[in-house]
Amino acid sequence: MKAKFILIVIIILTGCAGFHREALSPSLTASEFECRTLESTELRKYLEQNLHKEIVQWPPKSWGFNLLVLAALYYHPDMDVARARWGVAKAGIVTAGGRPNPGISLLGQHHSDTTGGISAWTWGASFDIPFETAGKRGYRIRRAEHLSDAARLDVSTAAWRVWGRLRKSLLALYSSSRREQFLEDALAIRRSTADIFERRLAVGESSRFELTNSRVDLDRTRLLLSETQKQKAEARASLAGAIGLQVNALAGTDISFDIFEKPPEAVSLGEVRRQALVNRSDISAALSGYEAAQSALQLEIARQYPDVHIGPGYEWDQGDNKWSLGLAVELPILNRNEGPIQEARARRKDAAAKFRALQAAVIGKIDKAQAAYLEALKKLEIADTMAATGKDRLQMALNRFDSGAASRLDLEQARLEFSLTSLARFDAFVSAQEGLGMLEDAVQRPLNKQELLLKEGISYLESGDKMKGGGAER
Repeated sequence: MKAKFILIVIIILTGCAGFHREALSPSLTASEFECRTLESTELRKYLEQNLHKEIVQWPPKSWGFNLLVLAALYYHPDMDVARARWGVAKAGIVTAGGRPNPGISLLGQHHSDTTGGISAWTWGASFDIPFETAGKRGYRIRRAEHLSDAARLDVSTAAWRVWGRLRKSLLALYSSSRREQFLEDALAIRRSTADIFERRLAVGESSRFELTNSRVDLDRTRLLLSETQKQKAEARASLAGAIGLQVNALAGTDISFDIFEKPPEAVSLGEVRRQALVNRSDISAALSGYEAAQSALQLEIARQYPDVHIGPGYEWDQGDNKWSLGLAVELPILNRNEGPIQEARARRKDAAAKFRALQAAVIGKIDKAQAAYLEALKKLEIADTMAATGKDRLQMALNRFDSGAASRLDLEQARLEFSLTSLARFDAFVSAQEGLGMLEDAVQRPLNKQELLLKEGISYLESGDKMKGGGAER
């Protein structure tokens, strides 16, 4: 008997989980972050998985938006956080599905009066076998499943935020890079104009005032160029952060801006708008949160009904084998679980109010983004007309200069006017691209073929434990 008891204890203990310490060192994690590059072989595997093709040249000669956004989904720490939270929620399903363990009580009694008895000791054991009633376990599981669905959808929301930040940072780098080129051209023209005024002043054909104004304009252009170069450096650092890398990791990397080369077109929302109000990942997550609140209320209502405990027992008393069977039920007399039920009802109302508030906020955001985008397109159309007019005027100035009807100063001023008009047109173009980004953020989906790329990138990150949000185990 004693050997059997020891064997049972050993079997129970061997099934228990053990603790293994996992150190978290700030210096080590910082070092790992600094070692991240766009040349990682794990990153290459991830890109090939989502692009459905082998990447022959590695690293790629040029990094376009598609490659960069997949690298961001692979590396950015927000994906690690979202997937870790989803892992916690999935573990909650296991917890919710757990059944209560039975209990055992051992009893030993010593009798001081053993007259006529067989032994001074009485041995016994009793068991407690709990049975949950009213479907409590099912409600717990459904609540945990809804919370897991919400956490899974949060992974998609995090991926979209990574996508949006990357597009915004890439557009900022594109804008500052092109503005730098425009301002360098304008600066060269300003220098040429200032030189002309200086030569004219030397021969008495111009005034000191005109030369001073020309030099002031030259200095202003230098200042604008310096500010633009600063913005370019900041945009490059922002792009690295949007990917999940340090800025040094982008050194020597050729960034392609092909995604922004084509002028954006007017987007007909229609079905897209309706789908956004129903299928945005954050709206779907809020709906799953509401369903979890529903299940929580059902669970609290079910807890009005007490669980049943069956207690079979055995006692060896002076050679007599005694068997017993007990039944224990909590009497719901003083407390019918009214408090937790009211709290659960209030939480359900809170979840419903949050869902409606989120949907209303999304509607307002979509309307605002659509209005801003349409106005940006109108502004771009006007800027296109101005640029075309400026080009014609420059051509006329060139013709007049070639025929001797215009001076070098007239030609330089026409070139400057065209350069500034082109810059204004480019600024309008960037505004339209920013408006498109706001609209995509509002409907939470790319308004082009890249939507499939985003979905596949997320689904691969969600699949299995071999890949983590920030990359493979490394």
